[in-house]
Amino acid sequence: MPLQSQPSLFTSRTMAPRFLQCFLLVLVVFLDDFSVSLHASQDPPLKLDYYESTCPSVLEIVRKEMECAVLSDPRNAALILRLHFHDCFVQGCDGSVLLDDTYTLKGEKKASINDHALKGFNIIDRIKNKLESECPGTVSCADILTVAARDATILVGGPYWDVPLGRKDSKTAGYELATSNLPGANEGLLSMISKFLYQGLSVTDLVALSGAHTIGMARCVNFRDRIYGDYETTSGMSPVSDSNLNNLRTICPATGGEDNKESAMDSVTPNLFDNSFYHLLLKGQGLLNSDQELYSSIWGIETKKLVQKYAENPVAFFEQFSESMVKMGNITNDQSFVDGEVRKNCRFVNT
Repeated sequence: MPLQSQPSLFTSRTMAPRFLQCFLLVLVVFLDDFSVSLHASQDPPLKLDYYESTCPSVLEIVRKEMECAVLSDPRNAALILRLHFHDCFVQGCDGSVLLDDTYTLKGEKKASINDHALKGFNIIDRIKNKLESECPGTVSCADILTVAARDATILVGGPYWDVPLGRKDSKTAGYELATSNLPGANEGLLSMISKFLYQGLSVTDLVALSGAHTIGMARCVNFRDRIYGDYETTSGMSPVSDSNLNNLRTICPATGGEDNKESAMDSVTPNLFDNSFYHLLLKGQGLLNSDQELYSSIWGIETKKLVQKYAENPVAFFEQFSESMVKMGNITNDQSFVDGEVRKNCRFVNT
């Protein structure tokens, strides 16, 4: 029997009373402004020329290694972008996501939301090894990951942005925070907004950064509820969407057992960073529940407008994505500037 998604206050896509919609819109705008003002005076001590005298070749080395990685497999771009996102949402962009488990440290890699979902660590390892040969003990793993995410985006057709540098690597990881801070594949819109606001990111940032799903893959376990839930309702079941749904159900059976089988989140241009992701949302064909929520949620008054805007205007999407990536990259771990370090090996704290 097909699995059925259970409707809730936060994921229901039926009509809501108009006064509730208006109240939510006012609340979101207020919280958006509050979040911006709250973090305005907390800019991290980062600067563009941080390594100008200590490691002037850092950007060139990262770029060349990323070129090799993406040339060998375009999907590597999405892996690095995802790593960066999962790093920044857990105690700031401090390279904690890169840490392996040890006897004295429990890393984030095996947290339920990360387990089997994060890859690309070997790419960061290679970049770090190159930089340790060129500039020993100088460039942090957190900075490497942040620059690599920018270069990964460019290499598959996405926009450029300047990356402020000077992050330190943490000596701790946030196993529990990974589960509580990171939005899940079946997350409701209000919960996603809350998690972004907590990081100092706005509703606009949420919609723009979700556009990174124009590249990369999702596992069956993360889209099963969607394709056996309300996919038919949101997509209207045109011949094209009917064919897509049948293909997805072939990849991901309702009874389970194929949890790690994958499908592209953007079935149109899976290896090109563009705005086709938003076109899929307009058609009701978002692969993840959390993605389709941006357009189809009863609470998505503002997010729906932004999805339409980015679908119509790829330049506006690129500009906002660049701005939002800088904001996310500037989420720092204050403690790392007190007792952080530059790791010699990104997988382990220095001894």
